[in-house]
Amino acid sequence: MKQDMLVKQKYLKKGGIIALITVLSMAPMFSVDMYLPGLPYMNAYFAASESVMNLTLVGFYIFMAFGLLIFGPLSDKHGRKSILIISLFLYVVFSGLCAISTNIWQLIFFRIIEAIGAGGMLAISIVLIKDSFKGKAMSTILAVVTSISIIAPMVAPIAGAFILQCFSWRAIFVAYAVIGIICLIASFLLAETLPVSKRLDGKLINTMGRLVVVGKNKGFTYLLIIASLFAAPYMAYVAVSSYVYIDFFGLSVTAYSYIYGINAAGSVLGPLIYIKINGKVDPKKITWLCFVLAIFSGMALIILGRLSPVLFLLSFIPFAFAESIMRVFSTDILLNQQEGDSGSASSLINFTQTILGSIGMVIGALPWSNYISGLGICVLGFIIIGVISWIALLKSNISIKGLKEIQNKKQFEKSTCNEHNLKVG
Repeated sequence: MKQDMLVKQKYLKKGGIIALITVLSMAPMFSVDMYLPGLPYMNAYFAASESVMNLTLVGFYIFMAFGLLIFGPLSDKHGRKSILIISLFLYVVFSGLCAISTNIWQLIFFRIIEAIGAGGMLAISIVLIKDSFKGKAMSTILAVVTSISIIAPMVAPIAGAFILQCFSWRAIFVAYAVIGIICLIASFLLAETLPVSKRLDGKLINTMGRLVVVGKNKGFTYLLIIASLFAAPYMAYVAVSSYVYIDFFGLSVTAYSYIYGINAAGSVLGPLIYIKINGKVDPKKITWLCFVLAIFSGMALIILGRLSPVLFLLSFIPFAFAESIMRVFSTDILLNQQEGDSGSASSLINFTQTILGSIGMVIGALPWSNYISGLGICVLGFIIIGVISWIALLKSNISIKGLKEIQNKKQFEKSTCNEHNLKVG
């Protein structure tokens, strides 16, 4: 795969840059999942309500989205390395400040700035893949990085629970800072992947305006919105899972972390399967599979989810699997819609997923009669919207490279054949 590398990495080599990309893409999920087991303890420490404490979660996602929008286009203008270093600096400093927060509002504010840095890390991680690899290698590396990144939700709660057994919740934020420092050191060894000749010229406002240019690509935008609908129910699960398993079912923090990890293990299978079927299975069939699994999961949550923690887990796993396939599959197709503006494209992909994920968190944490039924309704609601939108997209004349071009080609061949028959007749 060396011949598929576009930029030589003198110090990091191929394995080093893949490792850096993976950790950068894992860090935002670590920043959420590792401290989930500590939420009940933090509630008690700050004497805060669940809704106020959830602002540390929802606020993180909303402002991480803004970080994505800011740093992605800036990296198209100033290069990946400098923007990555700035993002990591923000993440490290404000993770440390979170660890010494003295009240809940201070923690919320520090989490917001930490999130902006995390947004830059995530934006650069995706675009580094397109900068550094090409062709089939890019798709494979994207799937590998995604599958490894999904391990974060498996490991993070277990790591968080272990930290809580030995230290207070503050140590979790210290761990975030340590992860950031390791990435910061690696970023100084990173060879710039965007040469000066390919960078955007002009004023900052023009650079940010490239987001609009990318967004005007109808195929890109419509597919992005449809695929990102899966993020809302998934993040709703993240927001309420600790309350469901610990408060509703009465499990221990350690048991919760293991069950949460099992669910994440189901998500790992998605990208691995995508590696096997990429280029062999019609992309439209992959999309329909994701929708069917998601609808089944939503119905199972409503009917069976409240009966036991095991049934709740088994009801949600099909959706977690479908969401992970949709994420890597759609990202692969979306990145290939743009020849340039990779930073802006990456920012819009992650921004849209993050905003819809934040909306899902808010909906999931609403005062439902119980969180499990609320989660099931959330899954069905967003996925039904997705199915309707998907059917409308298929019936439209919008072309999407790698998705609808097969259909368009068949229609062209059929039309040509009919014209030939008419002439012969």
